[in-house]
Amino acid sequence: EDPSLERHFKGHRDVVTSVDFSRAKKRLASGSMDSCLMIWSMKPQMRAYRFLGHKDAILCVQFSPSGHLVASGSRDKTVRLWIPSVKGESTVFKAHTGTVRSVHFSSDGQSLVTASDDKTIKVWTVHRQKFLFSLSQHINWVRCARFSPDGRLIVSSSDDKTVKLWDKTSRECIHSFCEHGGFVNHVDFHPSGNCIAAGGTDSTVKLWDVRMNRLLQHYQGNSVVNSLSFHPSGNYLVTASSDSTLKILDLLEGRLLYTLHGHQGPATCVAFSRDGDLFASGGSDEQVMVWKTNFDADYGDVVKPQKYSSSVDGTHGTGSEMDCGIHHKKTKTQDSGRTHEQQEEETTLANTLEHIMGQLDVLTQTVSILEQRLTLTEDKLKECLETQQKIIQNKTN
Repeated sequence: EDPSLERHFKGHRDVVTSVDFSRAKKRLASGSMDSCLMIWSMKPQMRAYRFLGHKDAILCVQFSPSGHLVASGSRDKTVRLWIPSVKGESTVFKAHTGTVRSVHFSSDGQSLVTASDDKTIKVWTVHRQKFLFSLSQHINWVRCARFSPDGRLIVSSSDDKTVKLWDKTSRECIHSFCEHGGFVNHVDFHPSGNCIAAGGTDSTVKLWDVRMNRLLQHYQGNSVVNSLSFHPSGNYLVTASSDSTLKILDLLEGRLLYTLHGHQGPATCVAFSRDGDLFASGGSDEQVMVWKTNFDADYGDVVKPQKYSSSVDGTHGTGSEMDCGIHHKKTKTQDSGRTHEQQEEETTLANTLEHIMGQLDVLTQTVSILEQRLTLTEDKLKECLETQQKIIQNKTN
């Protein structure tokens, strides 16, 4: 079965720049040049919420791993952290001096990495909402920054035509990939954490092994790649291009699997849901589309790494090995050591813990919103007292 359009959402009044699913696929967040963050319900007939706060175009949005917070970055140079509820309250992070193009939570939800036109990448703590450190070796706008699945590495892509790999602990750049022929719009880690994919204005998608720092696969398209997303199985990659298409690449076979036409005008953003059953795309046609994946029925089968003849370095048929941890679902027999009850208990415990973490996210965010209000009230009080003193002084004079 081919991928099929499931739903589409209309509500933005300008180019849609970013899309992301919440963990349970109940909601979809989108950002737009219209300065609005929209949260769409995946249940039919459920209303969408429009959140206002940014003073200029929103260029990136992402749900926290628990799904209880949404981060957004904007041309107004700020990052906002929202509680995606009816009130839609948010707190503001200010440290960048240019447009913020990318926001990304670490997989434990504790850190946030942001990338900006001020040529820096910044890392923040989510709970204390504190700026931690900057990474600054790019010599042009930084378009995208992502944590590795284990949170130890950060990858960034820039208009200086490089992709850089950083060690989060030592805060050093450990490698620069300079093989792109244009601005690098988007980069992300493979779910295994062993390789990265990047796409940009030279119309290519390149995959590198981050352990050996070598090129694994190279796909030559015919239009600017604006965004890309790995399927959670690690076996597929979807891209959004300026020729208005979404393309699905089969990484095992090293070939283009599908080209999807839906948007009128450039497709600007694309993202798989956390379980890979759906993917969403946004475009300059102001639309958000949700697609049913359908092609992943067999990715649970055990697939051995094979040789590929996708062109690498422009020479066809050299064959690059895609051994960056193509990930397989466990077959039932592997699990039979544990009883069904044990598995259920573990799942319940994990869910409870996750719920507690989510509640903590909200509490932390609520406390900081209250702190902000308190500061505002204190400032107002100070102003009133100063004005009163001035009045008294004027009278006595």
